[in-house]
Amino acid sequence: MSNSTVRAIVTDIEGTTTDINFVHKVLFPYAHNKLPEFLRANAETPAVAEQIDAVRREMGEPDATLEAVIAELLHWIETDQKVTPLKALQGMVWADGYQRGDFKGHLYSDVAPALHQWKEAGKALYVYSSGSVQAQKLLFGYSDEGDLTPLFSGYFDTHIGHKREATAYQRIVAELDLPADAVLFLSDVVEELDAAKQAGMQTLQLVREGTQAGTHHACVTRFDEIVL
Repeated sequence: MSNSTVRAIVTDIEGTTTDINFVHKVLFPYAHNKLPEFLRANAETPAVAEQIDAVRREMGEPDATLEAVIAELLHWIETDQKVTPLKALQGMVWADGYQRGDFKGHLYSDVAPALHQWKEAGKALYVYSSGSVQAQKLLFGYSDEGDLTPLFSGYFDTHIGHKREATAYQRIVAELDLPADAVLFLSDVVEELDAAKQAGMQTLQLVREGTQAGTHHACVTRFDEIVL
């Protein structure tokens, strides 16, 4: 990191605050199992109907049946597609699961104490993840460390741009209304860190279990190793 004072921290989720297995082995299978039944039960609800129409547009089939839409959504989950209406519908299904207590949002044990400490030190905290803003709020709101949403000043998803493109980070900096080098971005993915650095942000790579350390960014293995 440079010597410029960090005034805001933007963190990724998967592989950074949260074990990637939680997303791939808990959340995705849950959505895959529950989505068909959820859509059949709620297809007439305006918020759900709007997303079903968005799926039809993505398919290029405005008259696709509900069953065809469901089949397409399941295919997108199986192939890990980052499609906006899928993310929105998954978020609705997960909201149901969190509220029922079917699971809690996983956080590495070093994450919550560091977030509290940074917040108390006057740092503004943000999340930037490819999962929808709703899914981000659910994960931190129903986390195994309790409701952490009061710690965050804002959330960004792919509506702001793709995580491997510098323009997304330029837009985030513009929204935060801070000098780019006063913003620290945390991620496990080198290509995301490269894009953030191109936009002028400070960067740190989280090298959790199963992550390959890159060579262009400073690395830490835990949040409590981060010195601001």
